[in-house]
Order: sequence, then structure tokens, then C-alpha cells
Amino acid sequence: MSKNTIFTGAGVAIVTPMNADGSVNYEKYRELIDWQIENGTDSIITCGTTGESSTLSAEEHIAVMKAAVEQTAGRVPVIAGTGSNDTAFGVELSVEARELGVDALLLVTPYYNKASQRGLITHFNTIADEAKLPVILYSVPSRTGVNIQPATVAELYKNPYIVAIKEASGDISQVAKIASVCDIDIYSGNDDQIVPILSLGGKGVISVLSNVCPKETHAICELYRNGNVKDSAALQLKYLDLCNALFCDVNPIPVKEALNMMGWNVGECRLPLCSMDEAGRATLRTALEKHQLV
Repeated sequence: MSKNTIFTGAGVAIVTPMNADGSVNYEKYRELIDWQIENGTDSIITCGTTGESSTLSAEEHIAVMKAAVEQTAGRVPVIAGTGSNDTAFGVELSVEARELGVDALLLVTPYYNKASQRGLITHFNTIADEAKLPVILYSVPSRTGVNIQPATVAELYKNPYIVAIKEASGDISQVAKIASVCDIDIYSGNDDQIVPILSLGGKGVISVLSNVCPKETHAICELYRNGNVKDSAALQLKYLDLCNALFCDVNPIPVKEALNMMGWNVGECRLPLCSMDEAGRATLRTALEKHQLV
């Protein structure tokens, strides 16, 4: 089955900046999008985990997606996180996203409900069929409690709208199994596994690291695609400490803190995510200083 690839390279799972009163800072959001595109980012992924989708109201979710589409203005694809643990709400958000003009959807595995694999198939197919947009499945069992099994991915890939998966299970063996059972496009969901997943035929990464290092994350993918595997791997390893520092607390707490240290003033995360402790902040600053980002 031949399907169009949504993007290749490094897509940024972009943060949602907040004002001091906790409201969304749309002006800063638009600035971040421009900076990302100017520095080589291949796609904008809005309202994902890193964008704090779980604490955006429905109205905010739609407004943030709208701002992303408007500001990107067709320069790179916009992928909207519209997944939910409520299938009906997932359909509603996804249809709204289509009407706003997004290029594709990122649908996270339903969280808390702990759907069966059969339930996952029905859930994802229902949203894809109603939204009628290219879909990237998002498997992140550490956050949702549910893993999308390779056989389930292969079954879902039969749907003409389901074209890719963001694999954040951390299990390279599982990624290999997915690649062996169907031709679905695979994106790394972990910044420390970009090169390993590219080596299995992956198309790129949906990245947290890109928030602070867009050029470098793009380069890891670009070098690999151009056949320069050695330099791609070297760049991956060079930034491994920063990848780790960006996950020394719950995402997106560290990446927002990093952007604040870099002078972006993106604000705090919304509760229940709280600010980092001093030890974590020191670890993060050390990594940023090492890479001359602060």
C-alpha cells in the first residue's frame, strides 16, 4: 500500500508558552514557530504532550492549533495532537483541526481507560475515518499505560488515512517488529533513539530536543539521509547528555525551563506539573552551558 510521507527529518513537539497568569502566550508561540522554521525544523507538531495538551481547554486547543496553522503559513507541515481517551472528543477535535487546515493528526493511545488492542483498533479507525486526514499513531506506554502491539499497528495500517507511528515505547525490538510487519512510516518519539530508528527505516523524529536545538536535531536526520551515518551518530551522541537533561524531570518541565534559561520566557507548566527543584535546574543548566546554549 503506497501512502504519502507527511514529513522527513526533525519535527518539533513544540511547547505552549504561558503568560504569568497561566494563560496561553500566543505572541511568544508565533515567535517560537518562526524561529523553529528559520532553523531547519521540518514540521511543527502542536498540542502534543510537550505542548501540554492535557491541560488545554477545548477552546484553547483549537486556538493553539489555529495559531500554528496561521503562523506556519504552509512553510512546513503542521501536525496537530488531537488524541483523547474519549473517542467522541477525539473525533470532534480532529474534525476541528481539519477545518483549521492542519496537514495531519497525531493521535495518542487512549490513556487511563486502558483499552484492549481490539479497542485501540476501533478507536483509531473511528477517528481517522471521521477526520479524513493523514494520521500518525502515538505509542507512549510510559504515559498512557497502553502499548500498541506490532500486530495492531499492521492492522491499523490497512486504514488509508493511518500512515505513520510515533514510537516512544523505548523498545527498539518492538520498532523492528513494526517495520517487519508493515510499511508504516516510523518516527522516533525519543531523542536518544533517532539514529537507531533511522537505521530501521524510520523517517525522522518528533522531538523535544528540537525545542532548544532545531538545527542540530535536523542535522542528525539530514546527515543520516545523505548517507553520512558516522557523523549523524556522532551528533546524536554529542547531544545525549542534553537529551537526558531534558528528561531529568517530567516532560515538558525541563524543556520549558531550558527555554526560559535561554531567554525565551515561555512561562511555567500548568499544574499538576510544577517547577523543577534546584538540583534538576543545575543539571539542566550544566548541559545547556556545555552546548553553549546559555
